[in-house]
Amino acid sequence: MNNPLLSTLDLPAFSSIKTKHAIPAIEFCIDENLKLINTLTQLDNPDWDSVIQKLDEAENRLERAWSPVRHLNSVMNSDEQRDVYNQCRDMLTDYANKVGQNEALYKLYKTISNSDSFAALSKSKKQEIKNSLRDFRLSGVDLGAADKEKYKANSKRLAKLTSKFEENILDATNDWEKLIVDVEELKGIPVSSMDMFAQSAAQKQKQGYLITLQFPSYYAVITFAENRELRKEIYQAYMTRASDLGADLAWDNSTVMEEIIDLRHQQAGLLGFRNYAERSLFTKMAKSTEEVLDFLYDLSGRSRMAAEKDLADLKSFASDTYQMENIEAWDLAWLSEKLKQRLYQLSQEDLKPYFPANSVLEGLFKLVENLYSIHISKDSRAEVWHPDVEFYSIKDNKGNLRGQFYLDLYARDKKRGGAWMDECISRIRLADNTLQIPVAYMTCNGTPPVGGKPALFTHDEVLTLFHEFGHGLHHMLTQIDNYGVSGISGVEWDAVELPSQFMENWCWEKQTLDLFARHYETGKKLPQDLFKKMLAARNFQAALQMLRQLEFSIFDLRLYAEYDPVKGARVKQILAEVRDKVAVITPPEFNRFQHGFSHIFSGGYAAGYYSYKWAEVLSADAFARFEEEGLNSKQVGKDFLHEILEVGGSRDAMESFIAFRGRKPDIKALLKHNGLIQ
Repeated sequence: MNNPLLSTLDLPAFSSIKTKHAIPAIEFCIDENLKLINTLTQLDNPDWDSVIQKLDEAENRLERAWSPVRHLNSVMNSDEQRDVYNQCRDMLTDYANKVGQNEALYKLYKTISNSDSFAALSKSKKQEIKNSLRDFRLSGVDLGAADKEKYKANSKRLAKLTSKFEENILDATNDWEKLIVDVEELKGIPVSSMDMFAQSAAQKQKQGYLITLQFPSYYAVITFAENRELRKEIYQAYMTRASDLGADLAWDNSTVMEEIIDLRHQQAGLLGFRNYAERSLFTKMAKSTEEVLDFLYDLSGRSRMAAEKDLADLKSFASDTYQMENIEAWDLAWLSEKLKQRLYQLSQEDLKPYFPANSVLEGLFKLVENLYSIHISKDSRAEVWHPDVEFYSIKDNKGNLRGQFYLDLYARDKKRGGAWMDECISRIRLADNTLQIPVAYMTCNGTPPVGGKPALFTHDEVLTLFHEFGHGLHHMLTQIDNYGVSGISGVEWDAVELPSQFMENWCWEKQTLDLFARHYETGKKLPQDLFKKMLAARNFQAALQMLRQLEFSIFDLRLYAEYDPVKGARVKQILAEVRDKVAVITPPEFNRFQHGFSHIFSGGYAAGYYSYKWAEVLSADAFARFEEEGLNSKQVGKDFLHEILEVGGSRDAMESFIAFRGRKPDIKALLKHNGLIQ
């Protein structure tokens, strides 16, 4: 079949891939895989080489065909792209159910697990088999015929709904824009953002300044605009996207959320769990919802007094300086920016000239090169899907290729919001001993270049880039050759943020900043006085931010743990209850944050959003070893590479952490990094 999606010899041929190729490629791979499974289930003496190796290679071929389709739907979305994506997704859901509920295949895995040869297998192979047996159960292999059919139907419906949730957010985001001609209405907004607005207008053949709900645009208005009514307008538009109060009810996620929660509850019940939260935690480090809630409420208690002080200081500042007695939600970011400038003589805009995108990348690469004895270089041979995209290769100090990645840095229309790392190609050693090198998609939505100037990032955007690159390193630097546990595959979800959050810490170290923080015009390093201000402001309103994340985490867990089919999801009610107990700031009644909470409805974090805080305990404590033994310690960097990044999912995350740290994690480092203890 002459189809570019079926080539497994090289990188995706993006210039040749058309929407018409997707469905035939996925159909072909699925058909071939099902034929293989039928053949394998006839074997009398199954072992790793005769069964699992062949299945892994078949799954690898399918994933290599699917990953470009999945990725293009996120970064170059169109009606046609969306349609074929959804059709392929339905086929893949059906296929996953057939495989997961195949009793004969399940029996093969159990036979291998119970065989004499199992003891001789490597630890990573044993872990993959252990995970597979667990996943068979979670796919409903033990269910009766009627329940299997119900599980399949629910899975297919869930796949549609999670896609619909994300599509509604994207459509609602792309739909809203506001053209402003009178520059006075934009008073207070930095020149760099004004240039971005003017460029957005020009790109659509309009005169003036075009504001959108793309995050760089939203951030500029909500943080800097003196025009309070404009701040309110964009806040309301952003916080009611894809809701019952949005511009188009066709994009309302209200019933979508309800049905997703209900179906997940049904699936969990079929598998013998009391609720979906229990089902979610079954594959994570945390052992129970009670353990997670205790952890979250403990952090909340430790943060509350400091958060109340943060809010009191902000209210006092608003009253004394601006005679604002009633602070509204659309005032918070603007007032906080003003207060930070007052306290520290520092604004994000002061830092942006020192964070040109190319320099940030150079510094990021130098940092990881020093840490892990690798070298990163641009590779022009790869085909890309947009002119902004660049491609890079990673080699070790012996010149061996370790990994490659696509980098798509900037926000644009038809591109899903947020930032993420996704697998393009995973590491696997094939039966002929060929080693397939891992490749990652690295995607951000940073501020784009404007007016002939380089893209200038805020420090928050630098943090985001470092965060996602940590995920990428976890995928690309793995040394595990077994498909099911290489890279991030098989890693417990509440540990998967360890390498990413670990990377953020370097953005606060002067020796790291000196690698890249240089003024885009003069080339001068970030001045010491500006760095001191930045460091002093590091924990500005950190307790408020901590409570905000805890609010999201507790809401997510309670939503899935307490679901009652008779009462319904009670989304709004549970969120209000959590805010009453945890938050010190209550958003306006019209706020529909939950309708855009893609992490827990379409992004894989359902009953797992707590993972960010859980893993932050690990990442802060891991970085503390560098602080204790020296930021330049080659040994600590080597240990992090070997004990965390390279082992992937080949062993339990706690075992990997202890191997690196010498003990179980301690929460003190997290509290210290957030200014909650000295």
